Amino acid sequence: MAARLLLRSAVKAATTCRVAPIPALSRGMAAGGIPTDEEQATGLEKIIMRSAKEGLDPYGLLKPKEYAGSKADPNLVPSVTNKRIVGCVCEEDNTAVVWFWLQAGEAQRCPSCGSHYKLVSHELPH
Repeated sequence: MAARLLLRSAVKAATTCRVAPIPALSRGMAAGGIPTDEEQATGLEKIIMRSAKEGLDPYGLLKPKEYAGSKADPNLVPSVTNKRIVGCVCEEDNTAVVWFWLQAGEAQRCPSCGSHYKLVSHELPH
């Protein structure tokens, strides 16, 4: 009984004490909504988002295209220098990685399985 009386008096006091209702919080954006990731992005993140929209992959973030690995269609390995170390998992269930140096020029074979790899030049966008 006392709890009901206390609750009623508290609600009545809370509703009568307010002079004016408090305005709701609003965002400071011109569009009036939550900004998207593209609207908030700056710097390198913005460059990556723009190039992804255009279908480019400047930093190699997307899954690479699968190649046959033959001499006619070698696996392309991007590099900013004229050589790069490459790791080949020769069989699907194999746990060992065969490492070898890949030089610029013609396609080279993996010493273990014979898959072909070719070094292609790659320039960073910044």
